[in-house]
Amino acid sequence: MAQEKKAGLLRRTSSSKKPLKEKVVLMYDEIFTKDDPAKTNPRFWDELFLMKVNLEYLEGKLESLDGDEVMVVKDNINSLFHHCVLALEEEHQIKVVNALQTLCALFRGVHQKNKSATGFDIINMLVGFDKAELRMKDLMESLDSLLCGDGSESLKSLCLKLLLCLVTVTDNISQNTILEYVMINSIFEAILQIVSDVSSRGQHGYDAVVLLALLVNYRKYESVNPYIVKLSIVDDEPTLDGLGMVVHQALTEYNRQYKNKEEENHGGFFSTLTSMVGNMFIADTEEKLSVQTNEAILLALYEAVHLNRNFITVLAQSHPEIEMTAAPVTPIPTTPTSLGTTPPSLDMMHNPELPLDPNLQTSNLLITFLKYSSIVMQDTKGNFPIAILNEHRLNSARLCLIILTCIAEDQYADAFLHDDNMNFRVNLHRMPMRHRKKAADKTIPSRPLVCAVLDLMVEFIVTHMMKEFPMDLYMRCVQIIHKLICYQKKCRIRLHYTWRELWSALINLLKFLLSNETTLLAKHNIFQLALQVVSLFNMFITYGDTFLPTPSSYDELYYEIVRMHQVFDNLYCMVLRVSTNVGQWKEPASKVTYALVNVRAIINHFNPKIESYAAVNHISQLSEDQVLEVVRSNYDTLTLKLQDGLDQFERYSEQPKETAFFKELVRSISVNVRKNVSLNTLSQDVLLKEFSSIS
Repeated sequence: MAQEKKAGLLRRTSSSKKPLKEKVVLMYDEIFTKDDPAKTNPRFWDELFLMKVNLEYLEGKLESLDGDEVMVVKDNINSLFHHCVLALEEEHQIKVVNALQTLCALFRGVHQKNKSATGFDIINMLVGFDKAELRMKDLMESLDSLLCGDGSESLKSLCLKLLLCLVTVTDNISQNTILEYVMINSIFEAILQIVSDVSSRGQHGYDAVVLLALLVNYRKYESVNPYIVKLSIVDDEPTLDGLGMVVHQALTEYNRQYKNKEEENHGGFFSTLTSMVGNMFIADTEEKLSVQTNEAILLALYEAVHLNRNFITVLAQSHPEIEMTAAPVTPIPTTPTSLGTTPPSLDMMHNPELPLDPNLQTSNLLITFLKYSSIVMQDTKGNFPIAILNEHRLNSARLCLIILTCIAEDQYADAFLHDDNMNFRVNLHRMPMRHRKKAADKTIPSRPLVCAVLDLMVEFIVTHMMKEFPMDLYMRCVQIIHKLICYQKKCRIRLHYTWRELWSALINLLKFLLSNETTLLAKHNIFQLALQVVSLFNMFITYGDTFLPTPSSYDELYYEIVRMHQVFDNLYCMVLRVSTNVGQWKEPASKVTYALVNVRAIINHFNPKIESYAAVNHISQLSEDQVLEVVRSNYDTLTLKLQDGLDQFERYSEQPKETAFFKELVRSISVNVRKNVSLNTLSQDVLLKEFSSIS
């Protein structure tokens, strides 16, 4: 019965008779014989490309071939491929449509059948070794012409779908040998032309950017990839802006969907009931709020930030943005594959002459990315083991932090992050927690963007102290904070930020590590993270007078250290115990012991003086102001040691540390794109109707 469905039935005549087959299916059957079908019918290929393609049947025939049959029909398959490429040059647009769809079926069917075969065997089966270079050159040139020409937008979309299909036929794109021809016959300029033009970007920008992100990752660690080289030197402003707009719109759409789900979930009786029972259903609610993450577009953003320094300027380029709480706008058309289209309203916003109105506020790509990151990072938190959480969200969270790492290391990015003349109100997503109320968005002040980055890091630190501890994400978080503070120290920038929230979060993190020492040490080197945290405190202690906003901020730092001295005392006892015993953690623990020298000096210096002050004044419990008074009065007699290298850090490098992560990430994206990209997205009936008047 399944085979009958694939055959493309016209009708049943009776139970004893076989169903009739479509003419195109009969023609496919002729191809899958040892004889050349054009011998008996010289117009065979012309007629074939006038027939509506039966993708399912053609792919099924290719997949059903056994080893011997492959060799019998190879010449005919090579001929089919060749005539598909020739048909792309036809003026008859229906032939071009059918040729593009047939090529996709060929790529998918042959790879599906030969999953264990070498790339060279697949190339031989598709085009033949002797003709491969010429055929693929002709194919890529034809696709390039169709993408860059003034022809049908539907055909351009179909070309991009075919290229995405070609790139993702294997899970590991670096094992897709046929992509060597896509490297040699570059379509990089065609992709840039699409994203730089407002109209074409609106219709094809998403597919073009995802395609570029995948091509950049083809054998990037084994050989020179021309797409990497070319992307790294792009300096054309409209092109870079267009790339940024595509990423911005995709992330904005994600944020919008999440916001809508959040509003649906918190409205009406359910919300009231949840509040009445003390937020019992927080975990369930957060699960319902999950929106499919978009690693492909995030990968494109990473490659642009990582490879092209000129792209950094795009992150800060301001433009009006419609608030999520604004009046409803015309719905954005979407496709079943989630290959989104550009909202016309956002393309209009690209025009600098667009006037502002009460529903518009100034925004930029970085703000949208920070909002996206805040949702994705909190979506990795739940009341169940992180190991079984959605892998896509963990990949997204890690990639967000890697992107922020690259941004935090870039001097130009740091300059606009700290620019007092570029103030924004960034409404980050905050995880609902039982011990705090959700802050109202309107209470968020307008501040330099670095404050939003620090808020995001603090929020992550506070909300992810759990049994299945995401050590890697925590390390990246603390490193980002450190790099930002190094810039502030270097440029003597006195940032008006609520530093106490950061200090409190870091101390609570140390407290969590101590409370879960045994469990965490079984899986992680917690001393590495503890050292990073203590080093941050040493940065504030040693250089805080150069970048903290006021002298009272420096006083508050000492107050927090003294107030929470028990945590630092316990940490010292723990690392001293581990460092004096033989074991794998001896060396990393001893580094923390040394790093705690100044923190312990502060505690040992001020605690006796505070106790003495309380005794002299007969006060059982000192107020914060009284403790601060003791601190201010006793700086002169405090002796600290100057520690080297506090303002130094290891710069980000993708190789070798991140290689395994990106290989697995690109594999996941390839699988996902392959599932989503279907040539049926553009309905065959719609395409045929569009070109039916062309003869």
